[in-house]
Amino acid sequence: MTVVLFAIESPTIILLVVAAIFLLFGGSKLPQLAKAIGQSKKAFKEGLDESEGRNNSDARAKLNSVDDEALFEEARRRAQQMRPEETKKIER
Repeated sequence: MTVVLFAIESPTIILLVVAAIFLLFGGSKLPQLAKAIGQSKKAFKEGLDESEGRNNSDARAKLNSVDDEALFEEARRRAQQMRPEETKKIER
């Protein structure tokens, strides 16, 4: 099921919207408005990229700080915990 938030039914509606924007902002303000929108979009994307980079570096730092032996011990412990559960599933 698709929800349509804004449906453009005819070219007349497009022309009316463009005319209303032109009247509200004026011819000299439209390039400035477009530039501001473009800069905002660029800053938003840079912020997203920066936050993703931070999250990845934090995860890598945590993984690098884990000792291999400690990791293997944790895996063995979890495997021993799962074995009784697996045998219960098989018996059913």
